[in-house]
Amino acid sequence: MSTENLNGFRIEGAVALVTGANRGLGRHFASQLLDRGAARVYATARRPETIDLPGVVPLRLDVTDEAQVLAAAATATDVTLLVNNAGVSHSTYFLTTDPAAIRAEMETNFWGTLTAVRAFAPALAANGGGAILNVLSAQSWHAYPGTNGYHATKAAQWALTNGVRLELPGTLVTALHLGAVDTDFSAGYDGPKGDPAEAVRAGLDGIEAGAAEVLADAWSVHVKKSLAEDPTRLYDEIRAGIV
Repeated sequence: MSTENLNGFRIEGAVALVTGANRGLGRHFASQLLDRGAARVYATARRPETIDLPGVVPLRLDVTDEAQVLAAAATATDVTLLVNNAGVSHSTYFLTTDPAAIRAEMETNFWGTLTAVRAFAPALAANGGGAILNVLSAQSWHAYPGTNGYHATKAAQWALTNGVRLELPGTLVTALHLGAVDTDFSAGYDGPKGDPAEAVRAGLDGIEAGAAEVLADAWSVHVKKSLAEDPTRLYDEIRAGIV
């Protein structure tokens, strides 16, 4: 885990809101936040009736719908921790996929995150600054056939996270990068997958430690290090893994 020595955020007693909390990583986030003593966890989803985790407060939230985001922010005015987990991947190629599918990925992964941050920033400030955890990916830093649109959105979301960190100096802003984990989201991926509970645990440990960035697994560490090298080596590894 990569950390920067900022002021840590205490989860016990916090009020958290998790986007995309009905399954996968989002459900793990909501569950672990409760286990760590969060005072309230708003679990959001496009269909809140699909949220089956006891102890959370379900909220309807489609992050691509600005009116719904603003309504959620008007309801959850006590939020001190925002977890931007909602994301989509439509198996996109830049040259052959319908551009509408790539735009849809950007609408959720980049614009949805930005809309949520803008909507909840006033509440975070009013409640002492709080913290934002953005769920990114090792694909913030590398392409992969069939997920190139997703890669572009995560690179943009990484830039968004870094920019927001400068614009909200009173709020801890943390980026969580991870490789594939064993959830419905990566069901179509045949490569190795990590434990989603471990990735979530790393993210929550990171914000409690005051980390600006969390690298949840060995692949994320490897890819981040490769940014200082000739990219040929990394893409040779990726090609070898594909074939």
